[in-house]
Amino acid sequence: MTTEGAASGSPAAGGDSRQVPLLNIANVLTVSRLALVPVFLVALLWEDGHQPLWRWAALAVFLVAAITDRIDGELARKRGLVTDFGKIADPIADKALTGAALVGLSVVGDLPWWVTLVIIARELLVTLLRFWVIRHGVIPASRGGKLKTLLQAVAITAYLVPLGGVLEPVRWIVMGAAVLVTVLTGLDYVVRAWRLRAQGRGAKATSS
Repeated sequence: MTTEGAASGSPAAGGDSRQVPLLNIANVLTVSRLALVPVFLVALLWEDGHQPLWRWAALAVFLVAAITDRIDGELARKRGLVTDFGKIADPIADKALTGAALVGLSVVGDLPWWVTLVIIARELLVTLLRFWVIRHGVIPASRGGKLKTLLQAVAITAYLVPLGGVLEPVRWIVMGAAVLVTVLTGLDYVVRAWRLRAQGRGAKATSS
């Protein structure tokens, strides 16, 4: 999934300031990923969520959506297709897909609700912090944030595979690592947001 502060909202290489059309391939992929979220949920929750064929279908939709996330970011950066719409829609689509997967897995009883709530609460906190410091600057993506995204995607994929208890140890190990990194990067984001805001207020006080 999208790393924090990256993907189709990333600045184009070379500082190209030309007008970018709203209807471009990167934005189309972003919207397509958002449109796949309800399709994914229907496949996951069909027949109580434990019919193998529908679980494979849900996994396929999830992987396609995850691939579009990687592609739209690459296209936006390489072809200079960055738009304000993409900056907003890309992280929304990313969080919608991840959140839907976590909630869906909890609804069908495969994933404890506390795991889902911890991860979603962290994402909401980071989103609020972005708005809190937006006047003072943007907090860049960290390696921990990228690792968090990767671990969440791998863990969700493992839980979606309909192989019963065969993958249970792997699922718990990867999801446990994902939760740990999610919490730690969330705390790191809080610290960096606080420092950025303090620096911004200090600079404003000095200039006045």
